Amino acid sequence: SGSSDPYCLVKVDNEVVARTATVWKNLNPFWGEEITLLLPRGFHSLTIYVLDEDTIGQDDVIGKVSLSHQQISAEPRGVDSWLSLAPVNPDQEVQGEIHLELRVPERGHPRVLRCHLIGARDLAPRDASGTSDPFGRVSCCGRTLETAVMKKTRFPRWDEVLEFELPEGELGEAVLSVEVWDWDIVGKNDFLGRVEFFLDTLCLGPTRGWFQLLPFPSATEDHRGQLGALRLAVRLLEDTVLPPHHYQPLIQLLTEPILCPAQSPEGTALAVLEEVTSGESRQDVATKLVKIFLGQGLAVPLLDYLTTRELAKTTDPNTLFRSNSLASKSMEQFMKVVGLPYLHEVLKPVVNRIFEEKKYVELDPGKMQLSRGRRISFKGSLSEEQVRESSLELLKGYLGDIVDAIVGSVDKCPLPMRVAFKQLRRRVEERFPSAQHEEVRYFSISGFLFLRFFAPAVLTPKLFRLREQHAEPCTGRTLLLLAK
Repeated sequence: SGSSDPYCLVKVDNEVVARTATVWKNLNPFWGEEITLLLPRGFHSLTIYVLDEDTIGQDDVIGKVSLSHQQISAEPRGVDSWLSLAPVNPDQEVQGEIHLELRVPERGHPRVLRCHLIGARDLAPRDASGTSDPFGRVSCCGRTLETAVMKKTRFPRWDEVLEFELPEGELGEAVLSVEVWDWDIVGKNDFLGRVEFFLDTLCLGPTRGWFQLLPFPSATEDHRGQLGALRLAVRLLEDTVLPPHHYQPLIQLLTEPILCPAQSPEGTALAVLEEVTSGESRQDVATKLVKIFLGQGLAVPLLDYLTTRELAKTTDPNTLFRSNSLASKSMEQFMKVVGLPYLHEVLKPVVNRIFEEKKYVELDPGKMQLSRGRRISFKGSLSEEQVRESSLELLKGYLGDIVDAIVGSVDKCPLPMRVAFKQLRRRVEERFPSAQHEEVRYFSISGFLFLRFFAPAVLTPKLFRLREQHAEPCTGRTLLLLAK
């Protein structure tokens, strides 16, 4: 059809750890999914594969982006850019480790290198059975020796010693190469990975341990740009988490202006934190503050403190809470943490119906596909006016159901959210008491409840876990118009 149904697989050291939703019939997909992974400190690489989902047969691999631990660690603020997709070559897709002991005697003539292949683990499955038939192949100084084949396993144990006579004199750039292959009775054997050692370093003393298997050095041509590109934002945080009592002084410092409001507000840790927090880190700071104060049972007083400070700085009520300030971000995060089950209960029935009905909705004449009107009428294509009227009726119907669900859910709205908004309304009334600003108390609440809570969830249900998959283009357009 000239299109694809792309999705991404995320692998850490060749183990699949996450999968995005599929974006149907799209060569320029937007996922917008944020995945948090807890990784071992010793991980080697993060790889994202882009695949095309097929209902019949295997999914097609479009390409991949691979980032090493070192590449990610080298960017304290994270990697955030377009990265070209590289082709996926089976010989490059290796995984697992090999257990070796390498020893060269200090004396003796001739000197003999003893290569003890103990075993391997977590090898790539190359056979239909989901296993492999691995054997080791060791090359050194012009000679090649092989171990026995271990049948149907990804965790072979060879426990074989292969010996190589070393030449006299300087070893120079001589290399010991250890490769692992999958034996096949028909056709050529499949490559499973390799590791190399310089002989002059082995002569310094015995080497023993688990070594990561690596692919062959890539000899493929540069495909930059030919397979497309993937926009990624990847950040690695290496945290040491201490027992709770270590954090008590910090928590005490942060909660002090809430528990002891008599203190001058400008000199508090929260006030300083608000001043020094930059735009790009504000989301992180707000997320952590809300979690800390929820844990202390002080989330609502925190929001009251932050919104009161923002109100004091605001002169024009029309701009109130429109910026991504610490107060706005904290309220947004608070609603997500406290109100997500409530959001699901209110919106899920209507959102599910929109996905299932797949109605064609369009109000913009420049974007109308009049032939789609056949879904609405058996009489053939409809006029612009007919499509607009039909779309308007559908949108009003969906929107009426959404508004009815929200208005009828007062008793289901979490108590902390209701208390937070009651406080907010009172503070706004105190700051803008005149009759001409009477509606500001409502705008301030609707700015959070609708613009930052309900509307974004209608626009992208997948990101609020209302749906498992992203909407198809037709349904996505309906959701966009509803959110607007």
